[in-house]
Amino acid sequence: MTTLIALLRGINVGGNNKLPMKELSALLTEMGLCDVQTYIQSGNVVFGCDLKNKATLAAKISAAIKAQHGFAPHILLLDAAELKKAMAGNPYPEAESEPKSLHLFFLDEVPQQPDLKSLEAIKTPSERFKLAGKVFYLHAPDGVGNSKLAARAERLLGVAASARNWNTVCKLAEMAA
Repeated sequence: MTTLIALLRGINVGGNNKLPMKELSALLTEMGLCDVQTYIQSGNVVFGCDLKNKATLAAKISAAIKAQHGFAPHILLLDAAELKKAMAGNPYPEAESEPKSLHLFFLDEVPQQPDLKSLEAIKTPSERFKLAGKVFYLHAPDGVGNSKLAARAERLLGVAASARNWNTVCKLAEMAA
């Protein structure tokens, strides 16, 4: 059995795509996933399964949500080792003491032609970022909510992403352990 972390994008944000975590947990359990645990309302789930193909499983979960709730969220699946590797690769360990300022954008794939020049041009003097494989690290000490860099990162990287702050990443790693 493999432990996976599902990051659902764009649910329960601004009153849109409402999906109560109890309903999500029940749905995933009905699909045959084991030990389903959710964390906060923004679409973080840890579960066990007999994994054959992550992309296929993500598509099945999204389709099941669409059938039951009328929308199909983008779902990124990570295994526990991928999450630990992303955490170990954090280039800003000093920012861990301010966990809401440090965000990891988990990417569907390694960007082939990321526009790093544009990312550099829109960042504020206090912001720092690093692209490392399928993870984009952003330290935004003045807050991610007002960050143009955070708002445009996915488009400028050219791949789908799902971001989580350091608090959430740590909690998911703890749950997956």
